[in-house]
Amino acid sequence: MIKKALIAGGGMVLVSGLLFGTDAGSYVATSAGWMKDSVKRSVPIEFEIERARREIHNLVPAIRQNMHVIAKEEIEVERLDEQIAQADKRLTTDKADIVRLSSDLKTGEDHFYYASRRYTCDQVKLDLANRFARYQTNEATLGSLREIQRARRHGLEMARQKLEQMLAQRHQLAAEVENLEARLKTLEVAKSTSQYCFDDSQLGRVKQLISDVKQRLDVDERLLNAEGYFQEEIPLEEARQAENIVDQVTEYFGAEALNGKPSTEVAMGK
Repeated sequence: MIKKALIAGGGMVLVSGLLFGTDAGSYVATSAGWMKDSVKRSVPIEFEIERARREIHNLVPAIRQNMHVIAKEEIEVERLDEQIAQADKRLTTDKADIVRLSSDLKTGEDHFYYASRRYTCDQVKLDLANRFARYQTNEATLGSLREIQRARRHGLEMARQKLEQMLAQRHQLAAEVENLEARLKTLEVAKSTSQYCFDDSQLGRVKQLISDVKQRLDVDERLLNAEGYFQEEIPLEEARQAENIVDQVTEYFGAEALNGKPSTEVAMGK
């Protein structure tokens, strides 16, 4: 089976070499990249967002592990601080004893008493030499401990900063994922809104009917207003206003007939 696959693969390479020549490698690499991009684009965005959320959640164990390391290192640094403090205190006491013995030897006495016991000058010198050598060794040890202390404090501070950066970046990534999810929901709502199909044909017919009625009324009003402008002849004189009825009667019967006696029918009527 493997032999057949190797033969088939070799055949494909040979065919590619014959078809594309020296560019065969470039074609193969480009095709592989194109297929990879196509597969990636085919993955739903919801899946990618959920995958990012899971990856952020998977950072929690690493963060907890770093917190555990930092807590352990803090305890170690505290113990180192106590050790340095004790060593420094012990050196102070040893220095005082060395200075005391050295001062006693400078007096030139042959015997010395310490804690109710008698010591010769040689015994005191030997003890002073041992104390001084031990003091120098402890002093060098204290110096080394202080260098270790500075290095561990620096490392602890760097670890704290790294942890803070991890926490800040995790919060930022979580906020970005929430933002992407909100944008996706907004896009989905916009798409669903654009896909709604309402039957508004009846509404359009009513609008058209109202528009037609408005148009007819506009035409009728325009015609009515235009009738006063279009005449067969131009009027040269203004139209006579309706005369008073009394003036009309006076003009018709004459002023004398009206100023005389009333007629018999009128008198009898009275």
